[in-house]
Amino acid sequence: MAELNRSDDVVIRARGLSKVYGKGTRAKTAVQGVDLDIRRGDIYVLIGLSGSGKSTVLRILNHLITPTTGTVEVDGQDLAELTPAQLRTLRNRRLSMVFQHFALFPHRSVRENAAYGLLLRGRSTAEAWAKADETLEIVGLTGWGDARPDELSGGMKQRVGLARALTTDADVILMDEPFSALDPLIRTDMQDLLVTLARELGRTVVVVTHDLNEATQLGSQITLLAQGRVAQTGSAVDILTKPADDYVRRFINDVDRSKVLTAADVLVPASAWTEPIPEVTVTAHQTLAQIAGRLGRARGAAVTDSGTLLGYVSTESVLSAVAGHEGLAA
Repeated sequence: MAELNRSDDVVIRARGLSKVYGKGTRAKTAVQGVDLDIRRGDIYVLIGLSGSGKSTVLRILNHLITPTTGTVEVDGQDLAELTPAQLRTLRNRRLSMVFQHFALFPHRSVRENAAYGLLLRGRSTAEAWAKADETLEIVGLTGWGDARPDELSGGMKQRVGLARALTTDADVILMDEPFSALDPLIRTDMQDLLVTLARELGRTVVVVTHDLNEATQLGSQITLLAQGRVAQTGSAVDILTKPADDYVRRFINDVDRSKVLTAADVLVPASAWTEPIPEVTVTAHQTLAQIAGRLGRARGAAVTDSGTLLGYVSTESVLSAVAGHEGLAA
């Protein structure tokens, strides 16, 4: 799970979001009663099965879709009060969008694609291209500015889409299934890049995905949607260890818990440890997968933070937590 610097500032607040398509007997409710608090610096993940309403909610957040009921505020500004021109400015300056299928202009160069948002603002070509080259370097595409999109791999195209969002210096980046079309190894690289950039550049990111393993790797906060409603909101650890109901419990059944839970989640205080003092030492933030690889035949490990002993983990508790059984720290 992503470890980011977080503040208590809510940058996007949504209340009572509902979206109904059609009228009368043909009406279909896509979203119903959704509340969200997205804090500055979060990678906030919306997850759910196909038809759960997650992409609809994402588009409501920047009013690409107008909600039937409910409000969205960005830094306290109700988006329903903005004129169409003000909404366009907001999308260009504050809420950038990265789409699943890249949405690049095929007849423009990589540099021109990355600079597009700044050119819309009326910046000079020289200024926009210089900024685009900076962000292309950040996403690992140095030297590709003159290439055309059809010369790029899928992962490279997605990096251009991310560069376009970063070039505008938008506060919030909205991403709709951004990595689902990528091969597994490239997908992992892009996930790592997103977490790194969000941390280093201080951006708030909202990601839609159907993949719970991806959600738990990325999300500082996760909202699980089911049939347009919020099933549960919390950290990855909250959802894995305290599922709200049977639906959530079934949904998380196949997640790789070993890559989400850490030593801190199965920690036994030193005062309560009754086994021999183990020779193996791990840190509080190491995942159970990392710990399991170090335990070998040891019956446990000491858990430290900056050299300070926090407690211990037993081999049994690590294996039990990975299997989804009891044994997590309160």
